[in-house]
Amino acid sequence: MYVADSRATPASADGAVRPPAGRRVAVAPTVLALGTVSLITDVSSEMVTAVLPLYLVAGLGLSPLGFGLLDGVYNGFSALVRLAGGHLADRGGGRHKWVAGVGYGVSAVCKPLLLVAHSLTPIGLVLAADRTGKGLRTAPRDALISLSSTPETRGRAFGVHRAMDTAGALLGPLAAFWILRATVDGYDAVFTVSFCVAAVGVLVLVLFVPGGSRSGAVSKRPTLRAAVGLLRRRELRRLTVCAVLLGLATVSDSFVYLLLQRRTGVADRWFALLPLGTAAAFLLLAVVLGRLADRVGRWRVFLGGHGALLLAYGLLLTSWHGAAMPYAVLALLGGFYAATDGVLMAAASDGVPEELRSSGLAVVQTGQALARFACSLGFGAAWTLWGDRTALLASTAALAVCAAVSVTVLRKGCAS
Repeated sequence: MYVADSRATPASADGAVRPPAGRRVAVAPTVLALGTVSLITDVSSEMVTAVLPLYLVAGLGLSPLGFGLLDGVYNGFSALVRLAGGHLADRGGGRHKWVAGVGYGVSAVCKPLLLVAHSLTPIGLVLAADRTGKGLRTAPRDALISLSSTPETRGRAFGVHRAMDTAGALLGPLAAFWILRATVDGYDAVFTVSFCVAAVGVLVLVLFVPGGSRSGAVSKRPTLRAAVGLLRRRELRRLTVCAVLLGLATVSDSFVYLLLQRRTGVADRWFALLPLGTAAAFLLLAVVLGRLADRVGRWRVFLGGHGALLLAYGLLLTSWHGAAMPYAVLALLGGFYAATDGVLMAAASDGVPEELRSSGLAVVQTGQALARFACSLGFGAAWTLWGDRTALLASTAALAVCAAVSVTVLRKGCAS
């Protein structure tokens, strides 16, 4: 595996990295292999995600409150173990592949367990285990992408990976839809096929993603104190603070889709396809915006993505109900993820030493995930108390304020 030396090509003051004249840049084979693993795994995961609400509520008769608790577990639990996954990968002497592999394996094993879990407690435990697997693998995987890319191509590398990952998110619900229509015991078939697909993803990781330690000897094993101490680094601290601030005002996609349905009257039979619109826009824009981030500065593209999210919220607050509105909102939401997801990891990589790369990325990911989880809880409570429009108006105002603060913080960091 080629490991980039971040000292070889220094970043400019705006966060952009200029490649030396005449050097041809490309995406490393490790990135393509990891993209393939993520594509396959996301097909498996999204097959389950697409049918899980209907399976739990209509199939098992779970109450909306019970489903709300499980949804919170499913979307928020991984944040609690990302730091552990990042630290284990670094502590193991750079064996990011094997920690990620354990995470992928745990999630794969959870799929068939859904066949035998038929009440709230065992289903909650299975979903918690699945999210534990996701939390373990995310930071080591992103560290592998960062370490196998040169500084001037990290934005593109993360963009390519996220595009491949999102292709799986597009294919998963379509596969689940086809299986439900073609089989008698549809849910059991979906969970079984999902497990088989996830097992293929683990196999691809084992066979095609390079393993072993990073290039160069590690003088000593990183400690947990050193991982936590990364926040003393000014660049990483500023980026983490901004990610947390903006995450506190980022409404869950599920709420956005519900708001969109209320504003435009999208039929129930088409509701499940709304995430595909977001994923399609993400897929089309991820590589383009990743390359743009490498050229003009990652923090600029990152903040621009939140500008697109503000526009999406603004459209939902207007009285416009035209036929093009769902497409516009979904395109802006997909553009937001394309400009922020991989770009944030590329930006964070610039301020983290190689021996703590996985831990550093986990710090940023954990802060952002917990902030978004808190926003979801707050938005749901505000919706219940004051109505959906007031809740969205408050979130829009909060996002605008957090974006303005982030602009100041990040611009000050680039100027210093």
